[in-house]
Amino acid sequence: MTEVERRHRRVQRIVALVYVGIPVVLLAIVAFVSSRGPAAGWVVCLVPVAMLALGLYLLPRHRYQPRWWAGIGGLFGAVAGVTAAVYPLVTGRWWVTGVLIGLIAAVPAAIFGLLVGLLLARRANLALLVPVVPELAESPYELVFQLRGAPLSTVLLGADALEIRAAPTKRKGAEQSRSYPLSAITGTFEVDLSGSERLKFPIALSVAGTPGPAVIVQAAGEDWVLPTNEAAILIELLDRRRTTTA
Repeated sequence: MTEVERRHRRVQRIVALVYVGIPVVLLAIVAFVSSRGPAAGWVVCLVPVAMLALGLYLLPRHRYQPRWWAGIGGLFGAVAGVTAAVYPLVTGRWWVTGVLIGLIAAVPAAIFGLLVGLLLARRANLALLVPVVPELAESPYELVFQLRGAPLSTVLLGADALEIRAAPTKRKGAEQSRSYPLSAITGTFEVDLSGSERLKFPIALSVAGTPGPAVIVQAAGEDWVLPTNEAAILIELLDRRRTTTA
């Protein structure tokens, strides 16, 4: 088994825990509490059941797309945290008191669940990318690199295209993202920026002066200058993926 195959197995276990494991654990908690309360309480099971259905639907679609993992992990974690903390309090004889306590507990429970979901997503990302190996270029995963000086902006190396996004999950559009097929890329070069350059991007994006490494990507008669601390790694993976998809 290769290193990439080992990572793939480890990553997919964590991703499955985010998309399926969190709803299953919540369903078990809600079912346990409902079995000891009024029959009407079973309706709350619809929350984890809906989460589980959504997770099962999205998992095969997001399996190789790390940009979605944190969002789903944070959402599922927050909903699970609130439900698991508040539902037991409002079930039972003194439900009015439970509602009041539940309202107080909801915010810290949501924050705790959110952090758990985000940490699981981060762990999956680290399991995939640390340390970066050239063989990842031959995997089906989208590889995401952060742009220096532009919070949330990313360069996404897909299976057959390179895309720049104003935010990891922005919808496609002239002002939000731009992509070129790998076959249209004619050259890649690593440069060092002084920080005084005025960088121009193919989308609506403002990047502050960012001294450090950057990648020049030549495609379809245009040059992209992409400031990223992982310039050498991006070039190696991009060139290797271009070769394997040619």
